[in-house]
Amino acid sequence: MTANSRCSVAEPPGLETQRREIECLLRESELQAGDSWYVVDRRWFEQWKEFVESGDQNSSSFPGQIDNNELFEDLDSYHLKDRLVENEDFMLVPADAWHKLLLWYGMIDGQPALERKVVDLPSTLKVEVYPVEVFLCLHSNMEDVISAQFSRTDSINAIQAAMCQAFSVPPGSECRLWMKSSDSSCERLRNVHVSVLDACLSSGMTVIMETRNADGTWPSSRPQIMRNSAEEQDSYRGQPGVCGLTNLGNTCFMNSALQCLSNTPPLTEYFLRSSYLDELNFTNPLGMKGEIAEAYADVIKQIWSGRHYSVVPRVFKTKVGHFASQFLGYQQHDSQELLSFLLDGLHEDLNRVKNKEYIELRDADGRPDQEVAEEAWRNHRRRNDSVIVDTFHGLFKSTLVCPECHKVSVTFDPFCYLSVPLPVSKERVMEVFFVSLDPHAKPVQHRVVVPKAGKVSDLCAALSEMTSVPPTQMVVADVFNHRFYKIYNPEESLSCILDRDDIFVYELSEQDEDSVLLALYLRERSHYRDYGSSSSSYGAALFGHPLLLYVPRGGCSQEALYGLFLQRLARYVRPPDPAEELEEEEEEEEDDEEEEELYKTQTNGISDDEPEPSETAGPTEPEPSCSNTSPNGPSDGAAAAAEPVAEVNHTPTSLDQGDTEISNGSLNPAETAACEGDASACGNLGAEAEEEGGAEPPAEEPQQPCASADGEKEEDKQEEARSPSPPANEHPAKRRACRKRRRSLFTIQAVNSNGTTEREMGEGGSAVSFSSQPYVAIDWDPDMKKRFYNENEAERYVKHASMEVPQQQTTVQLQECIELFTTVETLEEENPWYCPVCKKHQLATKKLDLWSLPEVLIIHLKRFSYTKFTREKLDTIVDFPLRDLDFSGFLLRKDMSTEEPPSRYDLIAVSNHYGGLRDGHYTSYAQNKDNGQWYYFDDSKVTYAAEDQIMTNAAYVLFYQRQDKIRKPTLPAPGTSSAPSSGSMETD
Repeated sequence: MTANSRCSVAEPPGLETQRREIECLLRESELQAGDSWYVVDRRWFEQWKEFVESGDQNSSSFPGQIDNNELFEDLDSYHLKDRLVENEDFMLVPADAWHKLLLWYGMIDGQPALERKVVDLPSTLKVEVYPVEVFLCLHSNMEDVISAQFSRTDSINAIQAAMCQAFSVPPGSECRLWMKSSDSSCERLRNVHVSVLDACLSSGMTVIMETRNADGTWPSSRPQIMRNSAEEQDSYRGQPGVCGLTNLGNTCFMNSALQCLSNTPPLTEYFLRSSYLDELNFTNPLGMKGEIAEAYADVIKQIWSGRHYSVVPRVFKTKVGHFASQFLGYQQHDSQELLSFLLDGLHEDLNRVKNKEYIELRDADGRPDQEVAEEAWRNHRRRNDSVIVDTFHGLFKSTLVCPECHKVSVTFDPFCYLSVPLPVSKERVMEVFFVSLDPHAKPVQHRVVVPKAGKVSDLCAALSEMTSVPPTQMVVADVFNHRFYKIYNPEESLSCILDRDDIFVYELSEQDEDSVLLALYLRERSHYRDYGSSSSSYGAALFGHPLLLYVPRGGCSQEALYGLFLQRLARYVRPPDPAEELEEEEEEEEDDEEEEELYKTQTNGISDDEPEPSETAGPTEPEPSCSNTSPNGPSDGAAAAAEPVAEVNHTPTSLDQGDTEISNGSLNPAETAACEGDASACGNLGAEAEEEGGAEPPAEEPQQPCASADGEKEEDKQEEARSPSPPANEHPAKRRACRKRRRSLFTIQAVNSNGTTEREMGEGGSAVSFSSQPYVAIDWDPDMKKRFYNENEAERYVKHASMEVPQQQTTVQLQECIELFTTVETLEEENPWYCPVCKKHQLATKKLDLWSLPEVLIIHLKRFSYTKFTREKLDTIVDFPLRDLDFSGFLLRKDMSTEEPPSRYDLIAVSNHYGGLRDGHYTSYAQNKDNGQWYYFDDSKVTYAAEDQIMTNAAYVLFYQRQDKIRKPTLPAPGTSSAPSSGSMETD
């Protein structure tokens, strides 16, 4: 059977043809407004790529049916999870590629296809993965609420038409719409011809419709909830500037940046005085027609009005998305990136230079630094003159040296903020679980220190020092959802392993040439049986922790595998007591076998094509190696499987290529004859079982199969085991002729690497042979699992002493980071410098020096480290002063006159980032300019902050104001007993 027959779909082409066709469609398809694209789970797509690239139809990476389960919040509504990220959680494929994949592999029953449209948004075409989902209701009955999804390019008129139809509004009725945000404020949707995007309508909002009365009046001037909200706001009087910002959905990064800028005195006072109205630049091609400045001014005036607990910056967020498409939607972003865009946008919207002249830049050519710097600053101000330049711009000196001709190029460039690097450690701390070869030993959690640029072998070497296990006997794997997401090669880079990954290191016996690494999964069968379809099926769900162990490559008996697995699970699988009733009548077993065959062929609802005739006949009747003289006694093989672990190795475990019967890739120890033939291979397995399980060594020779009186009968059984399987209709008579036998705890099934789709393990009735990385699942009946599998024990682990040693938090001084910023570095290959003397690009050395500093200095701590191979966030604590940050030692200009401004700064605000790379939350600390009190801003919640709380490892962007420009507070600091609280905390 080939991989093409694993599900009831059309016969797909060859793997190379599949790969070529899909890659061609992905490469050539362009986004066009109105086209359909489809969302596909990234893990499934990567599994498919691995399968087609392997070129092997029987590869263990066969992906099975398209499965988007991981993308849904629940399987009832099939609602997408929030904050899914393209290329990390899902892939987008064009319609043609989707239909081909669907034709070749099919899809999990009941799952909807995730079709999404391409929409034409300002300055970009985008697949709208998350349409806007809003709630709709009538003003006359605001309890009857329905939800609906609309594209951002739909007009408000389309929403009105949908509401008229949904609520059976009489044709010709005059209607008007209001939109209500989460903070209970309402706004009229006056222009029904604008798009959902332009109307600032976002997911989670409510659209309220009211119809005109017969007397020509409206039921209300505005919905009741709006009046209540307005009255509450009218009655509130608070400290200006102490106001939260509502989280619109992953907008904490924006709120953090806005609160820092709001508490920058010179900029805020400029807007509160309405000075910006005289300087709005509507003609600057680099600006936003004054819209960003006006939207920012609205936010600042609301924050500093003292009349709001919290402000909803919805209009501002929409304006930012209009002019910077990277901020469209509601995914998490970087507060520093938004800050950079906002300062540049405000500068261009408020640029006093209406017509920028062309200025040719000159190199220093040996001129004095003072002369070159003054010229550079004059040229900069001739093209850039705004409140942003006045407040935030400084000047640094850039020196480039050619490594070949030693040409020195000196330029002076303006900056708006300093991005300073953090010292990066060359080592990394990893937490892993070590699984010993001793089956009775619990997994041990270790904390090891490894080279950051090291390999997996370095992890094994570090762990070897703690465990005294040779690194060559370790295999490292990433365990995800009870299966192996990846089994690592010793030469792979440790950068492939993320801190959040669950890493298990398995101790293995010494490998020989005839052994192969086997991955063992645990699955539990579901009780259901689907009688509604043409063929019945059983489901199986993975559980517990997978295992790795070596088995003979050439083949081994199913009894030996069963015993080996039972031994490996000895810590949490209880062997049956001989007195326990596990026997079954053969006539009862007939039904069980039929169900077992259905289960093997169709686990998880994936049907196989018709097997070969030899497979259709089913397995031969169990042929025990020895008959017990007692009529009720089980066979030796079955008894060995059910009795305590230490006795497993006393069963005959010789191997022969023709002995083991396989039906559709499944192994059932209870239906297997003892193996014969190559005793040495069996001996190896027994030795491995002894080594891994710690059982007593096997007898030097196999136990005699039976007494002489039964010798002739045994020979007949062995001969029958070597013969082809009899027709299925001969089985009942044979079953009725047999006696009782002992039932197995579990059955064995070959699967793919996902542990879902069954795999073949050879052809027809050949022996179990492992030629590549095999994956095997042991399937438990729920009743057997409940009786013999100890879930609590299986989940237990112990912590190594290394876990108890507290991790020392690295602390660096802010001055060290600034020194690193001014250190000589060599340009990267991606960014060479063109040497005018050599007439070619060179990897020159570059040095930056501070020349002049602005009134407000923004320092960005580069916590996010991105390289070709790694992405990480540095949680180093940076020790930054709240007062008297002295830059005199870093300024290149040492001969400052008394007219020059001082270089001492005080902290006024901090933007914080908590969490990791993909997820996290932004907050801010800021000092109120009027009363000098520090506050902690967490979206809509505002609380008092003490100065000793401000310095944390979450500090990301620092705002300093030069001391000569700091104005003394005009109000006394408030008492902490009346700490304000602006709504509830909202997190991302």
